[in-house]
Amino acid sequence: MRLSFLALSVAVFLPLAGAHAQTRPPADLRNSVMEIEEKPGYVPSDDESQLDPAFRRQPVYFRTNEPAGTIVIHTSERFLYLVQGNNRALRYGIGVGREGFQWAGMQKITRKAEWPDWTPPPEMIQRQPYLPRFMAGGPGNPMGAAALYLGATVYRIHGTNMPQTIGSAVSSGCFRLVNADVADLYTRVPVGTKVIIRQAPEL
Repeated sequence: MRLSFLALSVAVFLPLAGAHAQTRPPADLRNSVMEIEEKPGYVPSDDESQLDPAFRRQPVYFRTNEPAGTIVIHTSERFLYLVQGNNRALRYGIGVGREGFQWAGMQKITRKAEWPDWTPPPEMIQRQPYLPRFMAGGPGNPMGAAALYLGATVYRIHGTNMPQTIGSAVSSGCFRLVNADVADLYTRVPVGTKVIIRQAPEL
């Protein structure tokens, strides 16, 4: 899987390198809450994987005192920022936890995995009894192309086989990116990276 993973990481970013970013997505997208169920085994088409322009990966102005290499997640804005230094960041559109599953705090990436296996937690099995108890990694896996594990929590930054959920409050507390974006992020951050999760919008 490694060669296809690296190709996924590089191919999509090149056209976006010079893009100019707006500070926030439209309100109708920021407030979107999707009532969906996971679809293990579903492989999205290329057309389905095309993000709304507001959520495409792009370099942006980002004022922060955090050092380069820090990840800052803004749950309310549906964005993940990888701090680059000099008030710049690389911004990724994300899907976040739905109501009752959002959280804030500071963690570190304690593990990384390409095309991770998926074991739905008991709470998810209870809500969706049809889900498999285990699914090997691959394009149809809800964990997507990569996962970055957050501290000792059950939460991860990971890919998805449902790209249409990016920009929405849909998960059980994890942060999802399209596969090309999570593959790109995976190559840029090491284990030990600081991750700051914020719920309130910036003033």
